[in-house]
Amino acid sequence: MLPVFLVTFPFFALIAAGYGAARARILPLDAIPGLNTFVLYFALPCMLLRFGAGTPIGQLLDGSVALVWGISALAVVAGVVTFTRNARIGWNDAAFGALVAAFPNTGFMGVPLLVAILGAQAAGPMIITIAFDLVVTSSLCIALSRLDGAGGAGRHGATQAARKALRGILVNPMPWSILLGVLLSAARWPLPGPIERTIAMLADAASPVALFTIGAVLARSALLAREHGASAAVAEAMGTTARSPATKAPWSDVLPVVAVKLLAHPLLVWGLGLGAIALGLPLSHEALVVIVLVAALPSASNVSMLAERFGADNGRIARIILWTTAIAFFSFPLAVSVLRG
Repeated sequence: MLPVFLVTFPFFALIAAGYGAARARILPLDAIPGLNTFVLYFALPCMLLRFGAGTPIGQLLDGSVALVWGISALAVVAGVVTFTRNARIGWNDAAFGALVAAFPNTGFMGVPLLVAILGAQAAGPMIITIAFDLVVTSSLCIALSRLDGAGGAGRHGATQAARKALRGILVNPMPWSILLGVLLSAARWPLPGPIERTIAMLADAASPVALFTIGAVLARSALLAREHGASAAVAEAMGTTARSPATKAPWSDVLPVVAVKLLAHPLLVWGLGLGAIALGLPLSHEALVVIVLVAALPSASNVSMLAERFGADNGRIARIILWTTAIAFFSFPLAVSVLRG
């Protein structure tokens, strides 16, 4: 396990550096959206484009990987929504709890980390999982989040949310970069030298900036929660109320989802993958290891931004992301050691 830990340590160290920089206000909180924009619209699409163009088309169109990953993701969403909805947690919060349990931080963290551990051949299965989560899992959870309204109003809200999710997919550069990479791989067209070098420079920046940004986003959520706590105390003393998307959720609303993300999700993918192989589906052991490790990644940090945008309990989502990231520092190297052992 020590060799794996030595490989993963720099990735988590960069997250810790971003967290410390934001907590100490060395990095202004107002600068974090700019870092997110750079990663989301420039660096990460170039990384996915480069990996897609350099991956054999058969790996990018692996139906067995898509089937196993898709069934597991939908099962996680259904299970979390079913078992977390109660008098306190409605459709909106349950849906985003399901999304944070089913959506790993594959783009910002998984691609550079697993390529470093398993090699470039890990890119193909990861690209499939990213595409599914961006198009299907996210859209489904956003639609479910609108069902808090009764009857026709709820259905209408879900339809509107589905349309917003579709628009979000269309303006998100990541699916388009994946599609372009698939087309370049299928056509076997090399990029012109200057364009290839430009893309390579941006792609090389994706890993360190994305990891640093994850830490900064987590620190910002913690700081907002602390500031809200102080505001709530003042408001209580004045006899008023204070509202914030960064409220502190109880542990009973956080820990079960953390357990689903880091334990149940990878075990489910592993079980479904072994079942698919037993049934004769052409799923390679190497591809199965990749998607199990993707499932073992911490939750995607962008779910927090989506939760805030759609009015869900962002404090709960932020705590889940924070704890899955902190625990994955130990659990992820262990998962790698077990699967590769």
